[in-house]
Amino acid sequence: MLDHGAEALRELAGAPSIAVVGLGGAGSEAVEDLGALGLPGARSIAINTDATHLGRVGVDERILLGRRELRGRGSGGDRAAVLRAAEESQEEIVRRLQAFEIVFLLAGLGGGTGSALLPLLSRQLQTTETLPVPVVFLPFRLELEANPMLRENVDGSVAELERLGGLLLALENEKLRRFDSLPIQRVFGVRNAYLHALVASLLDMVDHPSQLNVDLASLKNHLRQSGLSTLVIGEEHISDPGRLVHQALADSLLDFRLPDHPSALVHLEGGTNLTLQTLDDVLREVRERFHEPARLVFGTRIRPEPREVLRLTAVLGGLRPRTVREAVRPPTAGPALAAR
Repeated sequence: MLDHGAEALRELAGAPSIAVVGLGGAGSEAVEDLGALGLPGARSIAINTDATHLGRVGVDERILLGRRELRGRGSGGDRAAVLRAAEESQEEIVRRLQAFEIVFLLAGLGGGTGSALLPLLSRQLQTTETLPVPVVFLPFRLELEANPMLRENVDGSVAELERLGGLLLALENEKLRRFDSLPIQRVFGVRNAYLHALVASLLDMVDHPSQLNVDLASLKNHLRQSGLSTLVIGEEHISDPGRLVHQALADSLLDFRLPDHPSALVHLEGGTNLTLQTLDDVLREVRERFHEPARLVFGTRIRPEPREVLRLTAVLGGLRPRTVREAVRPPTAGPALAAR
């Protein structure tokens, strides 16, 4: 039997390679914000049909799509034009992205570029060893009411993503109305900070070994068996572990509707003061809140010092078909905000 030293094993089991890819204007700006908040080791990429906007974003790599078809002037909300433009370079883009183990694909739905590219690239990456994680920003409802083309683009894109299954993060801009008193740029900053927390928690879960381990292979296996899935995170004081799942669901900016018995991959992180009773309390809440999950995978990490806060990361699967699309109907009253 070969004897591999600890250093060689660490090199072999290095952190998953990550890319965070913005599709269109809103997706590219969100990638820039995530980079500013810090995602060590992640490659930031922007893909757009608008050359002017593409030149402004601060990312590691920029790809102008449809140089001949659209001449760098954007898509004008035309998904079909974007798909035609993508034909000349999509194979090369997929080849570059599949070099990474996890690729987050960010897009604001409604415009042409993000709405067209997100389902296209997600579908093609699903046929590779790369794990694609589509991230969509759903427009404010009044935007959907005022613009039939935008509504059609959103509806079509989300329907395609739901059919693909896998992990889908759908952030609903309408939920940002709880921050109506803040300046618009700060409101979108709150949304992107929440997305950063989601991405960082998922990467931390699969990157660092745990006492009850959940690695990238475990995540992929869970997703294969769980259909359409989403991700929630939460933090709660160690004195009240019974509220941890409630807090994760209540504070979410995501749009999702769970079935009666979802699958659940749950990872709990605490310090050396984490007790078996606390683990029992969290597991009891998981079972109660999700009405006895159809499939439950549980992981735990103990940090090498006492911690007063517990952190929960949960991948919830088996979402009902068309549930994310409920965010686009019906519109409600309220001041309109520009989509980003």
